Amino acid sequence: MLEGIIQAVCTSSGKGTAKEPRIEVLAKTQWGLDGDAHCGTWHRQVSLLSYDKVEAFRQQGAEVSEGAFGENLLVEGIDLATLPLGTIFMAGSVVLELTQIGKECHSGCDIFKKMGTCIMPTQGVFTRVLHGGVLKPGMLLRAYSKMRVFVLCASDKGYAGTRVDESTPAVCKLAEAAGYELVGTSLLGDDRVQLSAKMAEVCDGYQADLLLTTGGTGLSLRDVTPEATLDIAQRQVPGLSELMRSSCMHITDRACLSRSVCATRERTLIVNLPGSPKAAVENLNAILNPLEHGLLMLSGKSKECATLPSAGEQNS
Repeated sequence: MLEGIIQAVCTSSGKGTAKEPRIEVLAKTQWGLDGDAHCGTWHRQVSLLSYDKVEAFRQQGAEVSEGAFGENLLVEGIDLATLPLGTIFMAGSVVLELTQIGKECHSGCDIFKKMGTCIMPTQGVFTRVLHGGVLKPGMLLRAYSKMRVFVLCASDKGYAGTRVDESTPAVCKLAEAAGYELVGTSLLGDDRVQLSAKMAEVCDGYQADLLLTTGGTGLSLRDVTPEATLDIAQRQVPGLSELMRSSCMHITDRACLSRSVCATRERTLIVNLPGSPKAAVENLNAILNPLEHGLLMLSGKSKECATLPSAGEQNS
C-alpha cells in the first residue's frame, strides 16, 4: 500500500480546457466529479496526476497551475503512472479504480505548444468511481495494488473483553503472507443484525475485495454468522464452503459440524471461518488457491476462464 496527499481537486465544465481548483468536490458513484465535463458512464471519470511530476515540469521553466494539465486530482507522494491497472485508490469514503494509464494527445494542448512537450499523455492516469463521497485538498490517498482483505471476528466473550481474540491476528498473518493487503479489522458480539450491518458496510463501500469472518459458525444457539451473511448476500459460493469442510475432515471429523457459508455482495467475497485460531487458519489454507482466481473474476481483473484448445492445437 502506498500513501499520498491530494494537493488539489480540480474540475471544468468543458472538455479540452484547463480545470480550476475547488475547495471540495462530490465524487458520484459510477459517474465522476460533480460538475466536471468528463463525468459519464465510462472508464475515464476521474483523472489523476503526480504532483512531483508537475513540480519537475515547472523546474523546466513552465508556468503551470493546478488543473492546467486537465487533471482532476493532483497527488503528492505516489508515482501514479507506475501502478498497475486495477489499482484501488481510497480517500475518505471515495473509492477509485485505475482503468487507464496515459492517453494519446491528438492536437496538442496549450502547454505542448508552448513547451514542446506535455506530461499528461504519459504520466496521467484515469479511474472510475466505485464509491462516492467528498474529495478535498489535504486528504490522504491510499493506493492498493494487491487484493484487500478485511477481517471481522464474531465473539460475545471477545466483544465483552473476557477473552482475547486470537483468531483475527492468526488469519491476518496468513492472509498477508499469501499476498493480501490488510485494510481493517472489527470485533463484534454474536449479534445477527450488527454482524450483517457491518458486512454490508464493508461490501457496499468497496472497502475490501475479501471479507473474512471468524467465529459463530458452530451449533451453539448464539452462532449466527452464517445467517448474518446470508441476510445480506447476493450470491452464494457453496464450493468454497464444501472445500473447507472436506479438506479439514482428515484433521478432525468435527469439521462436518461447521455451518460456514461463502457468498458475494457487490464486488466483495465473504468467507466464514471458524472461531478457533487453528481451525480458522486450516480452513483458509484449504481455499487459498481457488480463492485467488475467484477474486480476480469477481473484481473484473480476469474476465475469462480456461478455454478448450482449438482444433489446430489439439492436432499439433
